[in-house]
Amino acid sequence: MRVTNNMLVGNLLYNLNQNLGRLDKINEQISSKKKFSVPSDDPIGASKSLKLRTDISKIQQYKRNAEDAESWMRETESALIEIGSVLHRANELAVQMANETYSDEDLKKVKAEVEQLKKHLIEIGNTTYAGRHIFTGYKTDKKLFDEKGKYKLVDENSNETSKLAVNEIVEYNIGVSETVKVNTVGIKVFGVGTVDESNPFEKTEVDTNDTSYLISVFEQFEAALEDPEANKGEIDKTIGRLQTCMDQTLSVRAEIGAKMRRLELTKDKLDSQVLSTTELLSKNEDTDLAKASIDLKAEENVYRASLAVGMNIIQPSLVDFLR
Repeated sequence: MRVTNNMLVGNLLYNLNQNLGRLDKINEQISSKKKFSVPSDDPIGASKSLKLRTDISKIQQYKRNAEDAESWMRETESALIEIGSVLHRANELAVQMANETYSDEDLKKVKAEVEQLKKHLIEIGNTTYAGRHIFTGYKTDKKLFDEKGKYKLVDENSNETSKLAVNEIVEYNIGVSETVKVNTVGIKVFGVGTVDESNPFEKTEVDTNDTSYLISVFEQFEAALEDPEANKGEIDKTIGRLQTCMDQTLSVRAEIGAKMRRLELTKDKLDSQVLSTTELLSKNEDTDLAKASIDLKAEENVYRASLAVGMNIIQPSLVDFLR
């Protein structure tokens, strides 16, 4: 085959461009600190990076869910602490009324305080977190109680009423196959039925206008304060009823505390997963600057050498071409 001067020049320019292309690619990797800038540079690496970024996004969403669930539970725990404080104060008043004699003026003050404690319980029952009622299951747009402490479950916008069941729980995804129940249905905290109810915290469903056991205890306490001497036995019963309510509140708090500890462990696990996945992503697409610097120097030497060799081989023709 006859080799012409044009063929020599063409091959030289092609090889020079190839060397320059490799030099430019390494230079781009160093400046961008990425092994590839477009999928065509490394289709397999780009696909792996896409999956890793998707995994990181999912894990971060799981963590946000866990944080939101934890905040919800903290709000619920705060409400339960308030309920415990109200019950404790009511118990103090009941013990005092059962053991001491008071003037009519003192009785009025005690009764007024009990009434205010009851109203505060109703307010706690309608507690919201980020605009959502925390004790109404997944019906977060509805209040638990009306102003008298009856189960109402009213939609504030439409006045629609409905039932509430213990199994109506909001769940958050906090892992690929892991969920957590974030709220506590009010039935478990406030009970259902009058003071004569034998198992006030075991019912699984309430309807509109059903009576809250806890509110009934306070109403009965108020009634007994009309004549403490005549109703001493009823006040003694109030002490026992309040103790039952306090025990239930502590039990629910313990459940929430266990969930919150679990969420802490879950968040730590998710943080670890984000870190490990991010490290994999970095290894997959970040430039090894030390190695790239060595490669850059090597490619520079190759390019310079190819220029020099080209000039020596076809110096006259190359000078003509460049002229």
